[in-house]
Amino acid sequence: MTDLIKRLDRAFNPKTVAVVGDKRAMGYMWLNCMSTFGGKVYSVQVDPDEIPGIEAMGVPNYKSVLEIPGEIDYVLCAVPRPVAPRIIADCVRKKVGAVALFTSGFAETETEEGIATQEQITQLAREGDLLLIGPNCMGVYNRRRGVRHSPDQPAGDAGSVGFISQSGTHCINFSLVGAVQGVKCSKTVSFGNAVILDAPDYLDYLAEDAETEVIAMYIEGVKDGRRFLGSLRRAARRKPVVVWKGGLTRAGARAVYSHTASLATAPAVWDAAMRQAGAVQTDSLDETIDAVKALVYARPTTGARMGLIAMTGGQSVVITDSFEREGLEVPLLTAASYEKLSGFFNIIGGSYRNPLDAGGTIGMGFLPGNLQKLFDILEEDGNVDAVAMEVGASFIARRLRQNPALLDSMVDILAAHRERSAKPFIAICHPGHVEDVMADIRSRLVERGIAVFGGFEAGARALRRAIGYWRFRAGLD
Repeated sequence: MTDLIKRLDRAFNPKTVAVVGDKRAMGYMWLNCMSTFGGKVYSVQVDPDEIPGIEAMGVPNYKSVLEIPGEIDYVLCAVPRPVAPRIIADCVRKKVGAVALFTSGFAETETEEGIATQEQITQLAREGDLLLIGPNCMGVYNRRRGVRHSPDQPAGDAGSVGFISQSGTHCINFSLVGAVQGVKCSKTVSFGNAVILDAPDYLDYLAEDAETEVIAMYIEGVKDGRRFLGSLRRAARRKPVVVWKGGLTRAGARAVYSHTASLATAPAVWDAAMRQAGAVQTDSLDETIDAVKALVYARPTTGARMGLIAMTGGQSVVITDSFEREGLEVPLLTAASYEKLSGFFNIIGGSYRNPLDAGGTIGMGFLPGNLQKLFDILEEDGNVDAVAMEVGASFIARRLRQNPALLDSMVDILAAHRERSAKPFIAICHPGHVEDVMADIRSRLVERGIAVFGGFEAGARALRRAIGYWRFRAGLD
C-alpha cells in the first residue's frame, strides 16, 4: 500500500471531522450530514448569528481550524470563495488528513478571479502537501462510517460498490437510486475540479479497498490520459470498473468545461481506450446502476447463451429479440431438457422451446413445483450459460394480490435458485397498472439479493456488459 493510499484511507475512514462554514440558510446541511458519523464532529464558524444554532445541535464550535484540539482527519469546507485560501492555509498548518472544498466559482467560471483563486489554493495545498478534494465538489461518503454529503444517504451498514464522480449530483443520485435497487455504496467521492487529487488517485485507492467489490465512475474529462488509463487498467484487472462518460457530444463537451473546467475527449478515442483497459462503458445513471447490479448479484460467466422464461407467447418473442439484439444467444435446449419438459409442460398455449412460455404452466394456479422444475432443467442444460425470467406480469400480479402466499413462495424459489446456481440469474419486473404489487415484488427480490431490471432491454444490456467484463478478465476478448 502506497503512502498516498494510506493517507486517502484516513480521509475515507475518518475518526474526526470538521465542518467549516455551515449556515442556517443551508439548513446546516453539512452538520446534519455528519449526524450519523460515529466519531467526533466539530464546527468552525465565526458569524455570531450562526453559532447558537450550531451549538444547539450539540456540536462544539471554534473560530478557526487551528483552535480545534487534537488531530483532524477530514475537513468539509463550505466558505465563500475569497475565504477559501485562508482555510486551506490553516488546514496545512493543522496537518489535517484531507480537505473537501464544496465552494465553487473557480476555473470553471472562466473568470480571471476564479482562475487566480484556484491557482492560489492549488499552490497552497501542493506546497503544504495537503490532500485537497475539489474544489467545486461534495467530498466523500462512507456508508458504514456515516460520513455523508446528503442527509438522505443511508448510513450504518457496509456496502460493496465504490463510486467516483466529477459531479456532486450524480454522486448523490448514484448512492440514493442505487440503494433502492440493492446497490449499497462502500465509499464514494465527488471531486469536482480535481486540482490536487484526480480520478486516478481514487481508482488506485478503491482498487486496493477491501470493502469495494465493484467500482463505478462518472467522468467528464481527464488531465493526464496516460496516467488515468494506467490506473483504470490496473483496477479493471482486479475488480469490475464501470465508466459513465459525460460530454461525448459537441454541446455536452461545451457543458463539461463550464461544469468542472475539464477538457472532453473524442468519442472514438475514448471508446477504444475503454475497451483496451477492460472497462464496462455506460451512457446514463440508470445504465450504470443496472450494470453494477449485474456485476454484483449475477454470478460471473463468459458464456452468452440464455435460458429465458416469459409469461406469455407475445412476451416470449419480445424477450428473445431484446437479448439477441444485445449480442446474446437464445439457443434450443438439449434433447434431454425437452424430454423432461414434456412430462409436465402441457397446458394448452404453453411453449417450451426457449424461451419457456410459462404463463400456462406456472400462471394457471401458479404451481411453485413447476417453477422449481424449470429452474432445475435450465441449470442442468449444457446449452444454457445464464437465465433470465420475467417475473412482473399483470395477470400474475393479480393472482399474487389475491393470494400473497404465492408471492412468498415465488420469491423463496427465485432466491434459492440464485443462491445455489452456478449460472447468472436475473429477473425482469415491468412497471404496470398494478404497480403496488410490482413494487412489492421488486423490493422483495432486491432484499434477497436478486438483480431486478425494469425491462427486457435493460436486463439484456446489463447482463451483456457483465459478461463482456468477465470475458475480458478471462482473456477471451
